[in-house]
Parts: sequence; structure tokens; C-alpha cells
Amino acid sequence: MLIREYGRHVQRIIAHALEIEDREYRNKFANEIIELMGQLNPHLRNVEDFKHKLWDHLFIMSDFKLDVDSPYPKKTREDILRKPERLPYPKSKIRFKHYGKHVEQLVQKAKATEDPEKRDGFAHTIGNYMKLVYQNWNKENANDDVIKDDLRLLSDGELSLDREANLNILSRGGYKPLPEQNNRPGGGQNKHKQSKHKFKKPFKKNNNNNSNR
Repeated sequence: MLIREYGRHVQRIIAHALEIEDREYRNKFANEIIELMGQLNPHLRNVEDFKHKLWDHLFIMSDFKLDVDSPYPKKTREDILRKPERLPYPKSKIRFKHYGKHVEQLVQKAKATEDPEKRDGFAHTIGNYMKLVYQNWNKENANDDVIKDDLRLLSDGELSLDREANLNILSRGGYKPLPEQNNRPGGGQNKHKQSKHKFKKPFKKNNNNNSNR
């Protein structure tokens, strides 16, 4: 059985190993083949128990006929060809697929929180995350009222957010302007214009005409 990443030359070397009658020499020859296989596929060194994997490949390419002393349990053809057991598909239904299962789990955890202040903060954080997920799913801006209604439905009415709650920020204190901002009408624009002229390069006259005289 050929494993392509090792090439035909390795396959021929393994075929030669099958013809060696001296068991001691055959064991030594098999270990040298393992070293060669490791050099040809250095990426396997990042795989856990890569030596074990190389020995498994050696027996596979010898069609399980190579009789050598392996440092690992020798696998049979049945072990290699055995199909894994089929994993059961999760049957739980997701109420809103664009929010996913994790949001429903967060909602259940928030419902179990007894502290009203923590519960309110938990609800606001979930609403903020729901808006982010909604925008990634639909590729469009989400209305805060839609997110709040969905949160109320997911929690069976136990979690709710005020209509004035801002879901674009994580804190519930609302937006606060930075201290250096000028809140007067047009104040910020005038400041921007002044700074724009401040760094304007001085105009230089063209003296080419004088130099040509």
C-alpha cells in the first residue's frame, strides 16, 4: 500500500526489507527506514507521538507483512480500516439561528443570577453581543428595539432592557463627551479650522524670473 508523501523509493526500500532473512539486521534496517521517513516529512515532528505515526505508516506500506520489533503496539489491517463510531447529531433546536446556541446559554445563566444589579448588567452585555452577532449575520445595521425584543423572547420575559439603553457601548452610563471637546455649536469646527491653518506651509515666491535676468 503506497503512501504518496514518502515516494516510490521508500516503498522499494520497504519491499527490500521484506526480503531480509536475518531478523537482527531486518530490525536495524527498519529503524533506518524510520529515520529516513522522518527526514522526508519533517512536518510530522509537530504531531504528537510522530514516531508512533511513522511506525504505523511503515507497517501500512509493507501491507502489514514486515516482521520487526516495533517500540509501539503493532496495528493490524482491521485496526487501520475500522471506521469510527458515528457521533450523534445534536437535536436541540436553536430559537434564533443568527444568535447561536451560546447566546441562549448566556441568557439562561443571566436568568439564574439573583443579584438584580448583576442581572441587569448581564442583560445589557448580552444585548450588546446580540447586536454584534446580528450585524455579522445580516451584514446590515440592527435596530436596538429589535435586539431588545429578541432578548425578551429568549428569556421568556425575564430579561429586559430600557428603550433608552444604548447597545453600542458596554457601559450603561451612556455616552459622555471627552473633556477636551468643545460642546458649543460650531466650536469644534472652528478649532479644527484654526489648527488646519496653523500647520499650513508658508507660500514661497518663484524667483526664477529674477535669476534669469
